[in-house]
Amino acid sequence: MVMAQSLFMLLKYTDPECRIVVLAPAWSFPLLERMPEVSKAIEMPLKHGEFGLMARYSLGRKIASQGYDQAIVLPNSWKSALIPFFARIPKRTGFTGEFRWGLLNDARQLDKHTLTMTVQRFVALGLPANAPQPPEFFYPRLSVNTAGQEAVIRKFDLTINGNILALCPGAEFGPSKRWPPEHFAKVAAAKIQGGWQVWLLGSEKDKEPAEAINGLTGGQCQNFAGCTTLTEAIDLLSLAHTVIANDSGLMHLAAALDKPVIAIYGSTPPAFAPPLCDSAQSVSLNLPCSPCRKRICPLYPEDHPRHTECMTGIKPERILELIAG
Repeated sequence: MVMAQSLFMLLKYTDPECRIVVLAPAWSFPLLERMPEVSKAIEMPLKHGEFGLMARYSLGRKIASQGYDQAIVLPNSWKSALIPFFARIPKRTGFTGEFRWGLLNDARQLDKHTLTMTVQRFVALGLPANAPQPPEFFYPRLSVNTAGQEAVIRKFDLTINGNILALCPGAEFGPSKRWPPEHFAKVAAAKIQGGWQVWLLGSEKDKEPAEAINGLTGGQCQNFAGCTTLTEAIDLLSLAHTVIANDSGLMHLAAALDKPVIAIYGSTPPAFAPPLCDSAQSVSLNLPCSPCRKRICPLYPEDHPRHTECMTGIKPERILELIAG
C-alpha cells in the first residue's frame, strides 16, 4: 500500500483534478488517510485469498453507479479483476496475470526484466501502454499529523529529548526475514549507553522478539509492540531519529516518513522492494544462496550454526557503523 502511493502521486501529477478512490482492506484506511492524493477508501469485504464470488459481484454492482472512468488493478490475481468488471468500469487496466483477458480491457504484459521493482510496476499502470519503461516515480510521502504526534506522546507518557532509535524486529513473511533479537539488542544497548532512547515497534505478532530484545537490554527500551494502532505506529515512527527494520511494512512506513532507515535483508532481494527515501540504507550479505524467497531457511535446520546465515551473519557492529549521530 505504501508503494501504491507512488502511483497515486503520478495520477495527481498528470491530472490534478482526478479523484482517486481506493478499494482496500479496512486495516489500511489509517494509511490511506495520510495520503493526500486519495479522496476516498472503500472497504474490501473479503479476506486475502478469499474468493467470495457473490460478494465481489454485489460490491461491483453497488459501485457501478459511481461513474468511475478507470480501474487500475494492482494485484495480479484473476479474482482481483472481477469487481471492476462487475462494476462495468469503462477502462480496466492491469497486467495480464492469471489469464485476465476480458476482465481487463487495457491488459499489459509485464516485463519483469525491465520493471524490476514493485513500485515501477505500479507506476507503469498509470501511464499509457506505450510509455517508455522503466518509469520514473515519486517516492511515497505520508503526511505527518502534529495532533497525532501529540496524542501518542500523551497516551504513552513520552519524554521527547535527544535521539530516538526505533527498532522494528518483525516481518510478516516469516523467520527468514527476521534479524535475530540478540543482534537488535546489542545495537539497542550501544545506543542506550550513548544517551539514545530505544523504541520497539510491531504488531501483536511481533511481541515475542520485542520482549526478547527488551529483556536482553535489562528493560531499558520502550516496548510498543502489540500496543498501538497503525495510526499510532505511524506517529511514533515520525518522532524517531533513525529506524532499523527488517524487510517489512514498518520499514516502508518509516521510509515514507522520510526517516533515515537501515533495512536488513536476508531471504528477499533488496532491489525489488527497497525503502524509498534518499536517507535509506539497505544491508545484505548477498550470499550465493540468497535471495531464496523462502519463509524458512531451506538449507540448514534450526539447530545448525549456519541456519539463516544471511541474517545472522549481518553483525550488530556493521549496523552501528551506519547510524548517524
